[in-house]
Amino acid sequence: MLKTRLIPCLDVADGRVVKGVNFVGLRDAGDPVEAARAYDAAGADEICFLDIHATHENRGTMFDMVRRTAEQCFVPLTVGGGVRTKDDVRALLLAGADKVSFNSAAVANPDVIREAADQFGSQCIVCAIDAKSVAPGKWEIFTHGGRRETGIDAVEFARLVTAKGAGEILLTSMDRDGTKSGFNLDMTRAISDAVDVPVIASGGVGTLDHLVDGVTKGGASAVLAASIFHFGEYTVQQAKEHMIANGIPMRLQ
Repeated sequence: MLKTRLIPCLDVADGRVVKGVNFVGLRDAGDPVEAARAYDAAGADEICFLDIHATHENRGTMFDMVRRTAEQCFVPLTVGGGVRTKDDVRALLLAGADKVSFNSAAVANPDVIREAADQFGSQCIVCAIDAKSVAPGKWEIFTHGGRRETGIDAVEFARLVTAKGAGEILLTSMDRDGTKSGFNLDMTRAISDAVDVPVIASGGVGTLDHLVDGVTKGGASAVLAASIFHFGEYTVQQAKEHMIANGIPMRLQ
């Protein structure tokens, strides 16, 4: 049986790990490379780096930070933020990333997913979807760090990008981000049921039970969290042991 993955997320702005609520009100959570090294040692299954201002500020992502992290960490590293073209994917893979995440660029041109997947393989192409609830059972994608509405239905878009070759969906509930109120399980389940690739649930973890719910109720293949780990409320080991106790297969060191 495939193990469920537990993924600490490092949102990076101005060279520091930050964490906010609903994508705003950011507070400092440390040095990215040091944090990644600590999570690697703690038994994280993967680490996700997201340069949260790259698209909004119209610049590329953080190659040097990726390179320094890859030199010191041995778990898979997913990097996103400001990724626009297959050339950006190439540069990040060469810098040491294992997977590269498209977000705003894929919304603007879904064919960029196909171009990147054709060249590098679906296994290293992630499509990040940031969505808000707009009606019961309906979720709309927002881009540019949640600043720009698109009118695009999140479930239909997930189907589209996986058909284009995305090997994984990183699904963030913007309504829940940083609130510690739990994943948007209805949205997670709807997209998990709609696609045949792994879905990473993101946005809203405040307790270890929320991680369990993301898998058992949301159907996610992986769960991503930030605040509970960054600020010392729980360790990666505690989270994994709790998930195992609830019948979820996990990798332990």
